Parts: sequence; C-alpha cells; structure tokens
Amino acid sequence: MPGSAGLLVDTSVWIEIFARPARLSIDDFADDRDRIVTCLPVIQEVLQGFDDERAFRIAKTAMHALPCFDSPLTDRVIDDAVDLYRRARRAGVTVRSSVDCLIAASAVRYHLTVVHNDRDFAHLTRVVALEHLDVSPLLRGTRPRPSS
Repeated sequence: MPGSAGLLVDTSVWIEIFARPARLSIDDFADDRDRIVTCLPVIQEVLQGFDDERAFRIAKTAMHALPCFDSPLTDRVIDDAVDLYRRARRAGVTVRSSVDCLIAASAVRYHLTVVHNDRDFAHLTRVVALEHLDVSPLLRGTRPRPSS
C-alpha cells in the first residue's frame, strides 16, 4: 500500500463501486476505510453521473460523509492545477481531463494517494511527485502495484 495516510478515490473508481453489479469494493484496495477521502471535483463528477434519484440520494449522503480536502476550492488550488496542466503539456503529456489536474493538485498538497482507473494520473507522474494506485489490475483479476 502506498505510504500516504489518505486515499483520494477518483471518480473512475467510484463508478466501479457504484455500478450494479459492483465491479469493485473499497475493501479491494483499502486496508482501512477511514483512510478514504475525497475532494469537491470528485464529488461533482460522481454525483452528476446518477440518473436514478434513489441511488443519487444514497451516493450524495455517502460522498458528503467523507473527509473532504480543499473545500472550498481556492485560487491557490486552481493555480496549482493550471500549473500542473501546463507543465504536463510542455512535457508532451496529454491530460484528457483538467479536473484530474485539480484532483492531483489536492493529492500532492496533502500527500494523498490517488486511487484510480484513469491513465491521466499515471501520465501526471512524469511532471509531479504524485502517489497513485491504479486499480485496473483488480478489474482484470490481478493485484495492483502501488506507484509513487
């Protein structure tokens, strides 16, 4: 397991957890559920994906119950995300979602490990010291390797 205390679970993982049937469980990658944290961009991305009102209400309650970093979002967080995006672009790294830069900026600031199923985070490690855990091997039936 990565060295950080907190696990910032990306939207790409919540999608797999909230799917019916679920393709992933928090217990598949976290040894302690108290380590799970979030940030506002993840909450927005997760909740805007629900069509079913009952499922939306359950997910909203669950997401807002998690410790939330960088709330409210400040100019500094936005500036860090913009800097990260621009550094990636200058290094020839294509970041498909600028929201991933917001998530990564929060993770770096608070020394959190981003748990994801999204190649943007692995690409961002070329320009920033980002701890991350790619759960895609779990979805293929193998164990993931933590990276930093």
